Amino acid sequence: MSNSVLLNLNEVPKFDELQSSEVENSLKELISEARQEISRIKDINSVDWSDVMDPLTAALEKVGRAWGVVAHINSVNDTESWRNEYNKMIPVISEFYTEVSQDLELFEIFKKINKDNFDNLTSEQQQKLKHDLRDFGLSGASLQGEERKTFAKLNSELSMLASQFSQNVLDSTDSFSLYFEDESDLTGIPKSDLDLFQHTAQENGKKGYQINLQFPYYLSVMKFAENRELRKKIHYAYSTRASELFDKGQWDNTDNINQILVKSDQQAKLLDYPDYASVSLATKMADSPSQLIEFIRDIVSKAKPVAMLEMQELEQFAKDDLGLDELLPWDITFVSEKLREKKYAFSEEEVKKYFESNQVFKGLFQLINELYGIHFEEEKRPVWHPDVKYFRLLKNEQEIGSVYVDLYARNGKKSGAWMNEYCGRWKKPHQIQLPIAYLVCNFTPSQKQGKTYLNHQEITTLFHEMGHCLHHLLTQVDELGVSGISGVEWDAVELPSQFMENFAWEFDVLEAMSQHQETGESLPRSLFDKMWQAKNFQVGMFLLRQMEFALFDMQIYSQSKQPCDWDDIIQEVRAEVAVVPQVTYNRFPQSFEHIFAGGYSAGYYSYIWAEVLSADVYAAFLESGDRAKTGQKFWQEILSKGGSRPAMESFIAFRGREPKVDSLLKQLGLLDES
Repeated sequence: MSNSVLLNLNEVPKFDELQSSEVENSLKELISEARQEISRIKDINSVDWSDVMDPLTAALEKVGRAWGVVAHINSVNDTESWRNEYNKMIPVISEFYTEVSQDLELFEIFKKINKDNFDNLTSEQQQKLKHDLRDFGLSGASLQGEERKTFAKLNSELSMLASQFSQNVLDSTDSFSLYFEDESDLTGIPKSDLDLFQHTAQENGKKGYQINLQFPYYLSVMKFAENRELRKKIHYAYSTRASELFDKGQWDNTDNINQILVKSDQQAKLLDYPDYASVSLATKMADSPSQLIEFIRDIVSKAKPVAMLEMQELEQFAKDDLGLDELLPWDITFVSEKLREKKYAFSEEEVKKYFESNQVFKGLFQLINELYGIHFEEEKRPVWHPDVKYFRLLKNEQEIGSVYVDLYARNGKKSGAWMNEYCGRWKKPHQIQLPIAYLVCNFTPSQKQGKTYLNHQEITTLFHEMGHCLHHLLTQVDELGVSGISGVEWDAVELPSQFMENFAWEFDVLEAMSQHQETGESLPRSLFDKMWQAKNFQVGMFLLRQMEFALFDMQIYSQSKQPCDWDDIIQEVRAEVAVVPQVTYNRFPQSFEHIFAGGYSAGYYSYIWAEVLSADVYAAFLESGDRAKTGQKFWQEILSKGGSRPAMESFIAFRGREPKVDSLLKQLGLLDES
């Protein structure tokens, strides 16, 4: 066997030895081996699961794992050579998976298993087979002749367009920087962030302070900088990323959006669906685009009156306390932070001083141990960057899974936060493959020879992504296609992550992970109470922003003719939903990776949909008052089941009924209890 790392991806992958030069040959070799195995499977003409599904899963898993590693490195350590190899292989990988998903002989074998051997399968195998048959249909396996070829070509083109979209956002973000020699230009920005700016400048051989466009830099300026012109400049740059207005349009995503919409719609029409949104919902809990638009607008109707009052309060405060007669978009975050400090008498910087990242992890692990009786153990492993840590999960001293943790923002790293999988749980003939996850965030980078402190929003984000990881790692399902997060309806996959966020608002949890950077004291109850009082500060405005994204997403993907006038649609949605003033230069769609490159096309509503589920689940914990007992039930009925049964069945098994929206509305302070 070759020495290529990608051909030897066992349970201890050698990330530190990965070379971009090995990508093409390794992937092509794995694809060739998979094709040979598929040919062998088709020749034996069996309907026995062990003859067909097990060897097919093994062959596809090797390709998927290697490509997953390539895609992962491209997202966390994007270099020119790595990107070139990644882009080169996108059409090759797309062609292979489309070929498999449209293989009529395989499709017939699967249908024969379904007809002749279904009753002899385990419930997990039956569920996987149902998903596979559905996915054959959605992949165009039933299409004939030129239509099948067209569908396959569209698949490849859409994969490349999504990659180009993300790369344009990353390149435009990474290209921007501002330098300041004098700290007086940065009045109001906390010392910890000034230290970051100074350290960034030093890393680039500069004196003074460097401000980049990654989110920690952007948010610090927008929230704290008293220099209004600086806020305006940063706001313009961030709002125009990957558009025709940013750096002469060299990373403009406008045409990519048009092509993505057109090609997605063409695929939908080939499958005899009216629009792409309907295709997207075929694998989700929700029924139709119209149902979801009604769902979104119902939330808008509850949130908008609250948001309008919040906006009036903000405008009055800006005028009376800050002398701003007109509240402009680059003022919103800054004025909101000043108002929050005045109303609740604390600053985020004050809170941040209590939460050193290592202590936060200890507290998070302590909570997970309380909920599920498992603990984490750090282990040295080959990693792709010095900041990355690796942890094993143990239950009764037996390993059940593991996770790589990559927390900090840096150039060449895709923005945002996400969980992904290296491999999933799978019971093979002679061993159980344990699940391994990636947890990736973009927190304020650690300083040289210093400790890193997290603000509360970063803690909440960490809890969210760990919720995804636990969904993947605590599965007890043996079939790879439905274990962990695999096979879970996309609008239910956020349930465990949003559920975990609630514990970032429990005093005992925060107290256990806190240690003041100067005094060593834990978070005082008095400060937590202020945080709690401020928990739903501007919740109406926040909800409307999310509903703006969700409604825009569902509207553009449910149009019967493409490319639609999506730029007009975003303006119409804002006019209907938003209460915050807008500027004509805002080009948010051009950097909206979730729906154009992140798997949430016609699915952004999933966040609020799943939040209804998660709030109702968390309410069960509050009702019982017993974290350990309720945590075990949550593990057994939801986390452990993965995609082995419909998400609604798992929810009902845990809660004893279908979900109710009341828990979420109460949590957000929007429930009229009169």
